[in-house]
Amino acid sequence: MLLWYSLCHAHWFPLAFSYFLFYFFSVPHYARIKLTGSGSARCSGRVEIYHQKRWGTVCDDGWDLNDAEVVCKQLDCGTALAAPKEAHFGDGSGPIWLDDVSCSGNERFIIQCQHRRSGENSCTHNKDAGVICSGDQIRLVNPDTSESAHCSGRVEINHRNRWGTVCDDGWDPNDAEVVCRELNCGTALNATKSAHFGKGTGQIWLDDVDCSGSERSLTECQHRGFGIHSCTHSKDAGVPVRLSGSTLCSGRVEIFYNNTWGTVCDDNWDINDAEVVCRELGCGTAQSAAVFGEGSGSIWLDDVSCSGSERSLTECQHRGFGTHDCTHSQDAGVVCSDAQIRLVNPEKSGSARCSGRVEIYHNNSWGTVCDDVWDINHAEVVCRQLGCGRALEAPRSDHFGEGKGQIWLDDVSCSGIERSLTECQHRGFGLHDCGHREDAGVLLPISAGQADYIFIKVSRSHPR
Repeated sequence: MLLWYSLCHAHWFPLAFSYFLFYFFSVPHYARIKLTGSGSARCSGRVEIYHQKRWGTVCDDGWDLNDAEVVCKQLDCGTALAAPKEAHFGDGSGPIWLDDVSCSGNERFIIQCQHRRSGENSCTHNKDAGVICSGDQIRLVNPDTSESAHCSGRVEINHRNRWGTVCDDGWDPNDAEVVCRELNCGTALNATKSAHFGKGTGQIWLDDVDCSGSERSLTECQHRGFGIHSCTHSKDAGVPVRLSGSTLCSGRVEIFYNNTWGTVCDDNWDINDAEVVCRELGCGTAQSAAVFGEGSGSIWLDDVSCSGSERSLTECQHRGFGTHDCTHSQDAGVVCSDAQIRLVNPEKSGSARCSGRVEIYHNNSWGTVCDDVWDINHAEVVCRQLGCGRALEAPRSDHFGEGKGQIWLDDVSCSGIERSLTECQHRGFGLHDCGHREDAGVLLPISAGQADYIFIKVSRSHPR
C-alpha cells in the first residue's frame, strides 16, 4: 500500500496535475475559430483561432483528417473531406497558436484535442493547416431569394472545383433528408422535381441518386457516377425544406400549397394547433393562438384540429385544402416562445441572428440578462432556443455593448438541456444586483443560422 501511494503521489499525480493545468489554462476551452485564406469559403480554408484578442494559425505537424473532422464539426460544416497542409490556402500572419494537434475526431472543439502549450511551436506560416469540409461541397440555389439560399432551392454539388446540378430521376424525400442533414437544415418535408427552383447551368453531376436517408453526405448515396446521366436541366432536383434567416416566431399562419401561399381559417383554432406550428417552425412552444390581421389570396385550411403532437400542421385533421366557409377576417395566427428572446449586436446594427447581447421580452418590454454566473450552459440553451447550433462562448461584461432599460434576469442557472432560458433557475423577473456593464452575451459558429420550414410561415404584423 505504501509503495502504491509513493508511486502514485510522487510520480503520476504531479504529471496528471501538470496536464490538468496545461489543458485548462493554455488556451480558452471554447476558443473561436474561423476559416480564411486564398480560395477559402464558408467551409474550407486556413484554420485560425482567436486567443488573447488575436487571430493566429495552426501548424500542420501531425495534422490529419481527425483534426479536420473536429474543425468541421465545430463550424457546423458537415464532415471533413481533406486536411490540407503546407499553407494550401496561403500563408497566414501573426501568432501560430497551436502545434502538434492530435484529435480522436470525437472532440467538440479543436481546443479539446491534445496539443503543445499555446504559442509553442517549431513552425513558420508555410506550414499553416487547413480543412475542406463536406458542407462546402453542396448548396441550395433559389432564384427567388438571390443566388444561394441556405435551406431551400435547387440542389448543386461541387465536383472537381465545378458546381453542377442533380437529376431528379428517383429523387425522393430520403434523398432530400440527406441534403438537409448535410446542410444542418433540419428535417426534409418534400423533394421537388422538374426544376421547381429553375434550371441550372453547366454540369449535371448526379443521376439516379438512391439514399436510405441515413447517409452523412449526398455523395455517399448510390448513384450512376459523377457526370453520368440521361437528363437535361429541366429535371434539376430541389429541396423546399426551410426558409433561412428568419427569426420571426409570431404572426399570421400561412402555408404553401399548389405553388401558392394561403392562410388558415381560425374556426376552432386553439393552443394545440399553435403548438404544432411553433414546433414545425423551430420556434419553441406556443404562448397563444393570436390574430394578426387579414391576409390575401387563398384560404387553404379550415376546421384544423391538432392533438399537439403532430410534426406538421397538414398532418392535423382539417376539411381539405381550399375547402372553407371563412373570409380573411378569420385568419389564424400564433405567438411562439422563441419570439421572447433575441440577440443584439451593435456591430451588425440592431438584432443579430446568432451572436450578440442576450435580450428577453417580458411584460411587453425587452430587457437584458445579468452575467452573474453566466457560462457555456446558459449560452447553449439560448442557442438551442434560437436554432443556432452549438454555443462556442458565453461572453460577459457587456462584450456586445451595454443594453438599456430593464435587466430581466440575474443569477441564471441552466443545466444546458432546457428548451428556453426562462426554464432555467433565476432570481425572478426584474430582481437583480447588476448594471448594464454586466450584460450577458452568446457567441456562435460563423456558419450558424436558423431556418424555418418553407411550407409554413408567420407573416410579419402586429396582434390586434
